[in-house]
Amino acid sequence: MNLSLRRGMRSLSVAARMLAAFTLVLGLGYTLVMTGIGQTVFAASADGSLLRDEEDRVIGSRLLGQAFLDDQGAALPEYFQPRPSAADYDGAASGGSNWGPENEEFIESVSARADDIQALEGVPTDEIPADALTASSSGLDPHISPDYAAVQAARVAEQRGVSLSDVTSLIQEHTAGPDLGFLGNERVNVLELNLALDANTTGDQEDE
Repeated sequence: MNLSLRRGMRSLSVAARMLAAFTLVLGLGYTLVMTGIGQTVFAASADGSLLRDEEDRVIGSRLLGQAFLDDQGAALPEYFQPRPSAADYDGAASGGSNWGPENEEFIESVSARADDIQALEGVPTDEIPADALTASSSGLDPHISPDYAAVQAARVAEQRGVSLSDVTSLIQEHTAGPDLGFLGNERVNVLELNLALDANTTGDQEDE
């Protein structure tokens, strides 16, 4: 075997060993370390920020919007309703409609949503916030604006037989400020708010 061939074989051997070592360290070791840190320090976030009911059943994620509808597809009046979803609240189909403001289908959908909200909440169209009429770019926004929550408060309070002030207090408790104090707007997580409603009003209704 000549010298150049031996050097080539040696270089190939070194390369193969380096590939195997880096595959183990970065492909397997790094993954296991990061997974371990995630499950130890940030377990809830690493598992999808899941929310559970009193029987420890998973009922959703605080990161994903979901519908609160009855078997016929009508809004459940005792719950706060989320922002509209172009993806039908399907996490596997996340996305927006990409319709522009002059698109006829967009205009029709906004008009239909305005009619539905006006009928459900009993408020004039000019008092309906924009986030109640338009879907987010992801189609899975779990939040609504405090203004949209306020529009729904009277209906929820009446349906649950509790005072409007109690419902308003829950909205305030579940209103988060802008990230880092200046990024984005105030927002209310709909699923967390509805869970708080169940926790705070179910017992009161049973006592009655």
